[in-house]
Amino acid sequence: MSTYAVVNPATGETVKEYPEISDSDLLAAIDRADAASKGWAQSSTVAERAELVRKVGDLHKERSQELAEIIVREMGKPIEQALMEVDFAGDIYHFYADNAESLMADEPIELAEGEGTALIRRSPFGVLLGIMPWNFPYYQVARFAGPNLVIGNTILLKHAPQCPESAAAMQQIFDDAGAPEGAYENIYATNEQIEWVIADPRVHGVSVTGSERAGAAVAAIAGANLKKVVLEMGGSDPFILLGSDDVGAAAQAAAEARLDNTGQSCNAAKRFIVAEPLYDEFMAAFKEQLEGAKPGDPTAEDTAVGPLSSETAADRLEDQVKRAIANGAEVVVGGKRDGNFFEPTILTGIKPGDEASQEEFFGPVAQVYKVGSEEEAVALANQTPFGLGSYLMTNDPEQAERVADQIEAGMVYVNLVGADAPELPFGGFKRSGFGRELGRYGADEFVNKKLIRSA
Repeated sequence: MSTYAVVNPATGETVKEYPEISDSDLLAAIDRADAASKGWAQSSTVAERAELVRKVGDLHKERSQELAEIIVREMGKPIEQALMEVDFAGDIYHFYADNAESLMADEPIELAEGEGTALIRRSPFGVLLGIMPWNFPYYQVARFAGPNLVIGNTILLKHAPQCPESAAAMQQIFDDAGAPEGAYENIYATNEQIEWVIADPRVHGVSVTGSERAGAAVAAIAGANLKKVVLEMGGSDPFILLGSDDVGAAAQAAAEARLDNTGQSCNAAKRFIVAEPLYDEFMAAFKEQLEGAKPGDPTAEDTAVGPLSSETAADRLEDQVKRAIANGAEVVVGGKRDGNFFEPTILTGIKPGDEASQEEFFGPVAQVYKVGSEEEAVALANQTPFGLGSYLMTNDPEQAERVADQIEAGMVYVNLVGADAPELPFGGFKRSGFGRELGRYGADEFVNKKLIRSA
């Protein structure tokens, strides 16, 4: 049985299996990617590559309904959210097409002394390997493929085993957009095969979005072979409420930040840290928001919370909740599972430093903490091995700046949620990984910044 299969998490039905790639076919894919990196990438202009990327974005938008329905089947994303993901992926490709020339322009350096000139010229690495997750099948690929094709890198793309249909749909898009042979290659590879792909001297970099375990394993192989790697791992992002003129609106924002993609987002708010004077009002409104978000059919337009992505994901989340309760946590709302559907849940009573406070809950489960001071809020926010994103709510501009500076995360959103954009860099530090995607910085990871100094 192939590990690549579409298993509808809402019904448990195995829709279709896809064969894993053979060793010989995988070697041929590397050959094609390497040939394209030495042929097409070197002979094409930035403008020509940008036009290819623009067509890829156009096709995402033209085929949005078809693409969205695929990932509803694959991982249970509610259809309206699936449509938004496809549209966002198209926007990312368009961003890199629109900005390709400026992103690849020479960067002059002002000399401190002496005559002549100096500049940085950006050139491609060559063949890159992307290892992508299941939770945002199109968006994750866009933020890797968009900038790197503009740069002139070529791509081997291993998608998550539960997303083979969307992987094939994206390969078709690149083919239909006119990508030369080898510029973008979808590979249904096994983990064992990926080890020797990374080690292949023709592959010059790896980008991974996924679990800590997967990231650590890939980074170890890449490090042993002196390959650059970008890692975007998990998060346990804090949502810190210190002040608000509308606590009800803050609670609604908190619910949106927790429940997007059924809570299966690396940078979703997961730990809610609330100042004591606002706690009771916030909890009442937050409870109402989560009680009103009933899991439902992901194909229905009014469904906000779908199934978890798989039985394995549901098992893992259920185990985390049970362990938290055994250690003293209290279930305020939800807590029940029905197949792969999990009720939006609020847990309180988790002590700082407890096992549950150090884990990432990948599903619609919120941990809520009461704090007595700004200092306590910051300390609790940072008391985690992760450092991806964070959310800060306050009506004091000085406090906003002061607290944002102290949060140990790659991203801080002040008084807003759901504000990701193609031009904004995405990434974290600590155990959430390293490197950046999107924006200017996402186009600077896999380029050779070559110094040219002339007399």
